[in-house]
Amino acid sequence: MKSSTKDEAKGTFHQVKGQIKETVGKLVNDPELEGEGKGEKIAGKVQKKIGQVEKVLEK
Repeated sequence: MKSSTKDEAKGTFHQVKGQIKETVGKLVNDPELEGEGKGEKIAGKVQKKIGQVEKVLEK
């Protein structure tokens, strides 16, 4: 598997994981967990974009 594809997959995974943490944080009224989820979700978006850019540059 190419590194660009791995970055996209890992980015998507972190986005989903971050969304879950953010939602759970809201439900249990835990601002720290909610913030951690938001941060992970953003990091996932960045990682996914990096993978997409690498794909374009590989061509």
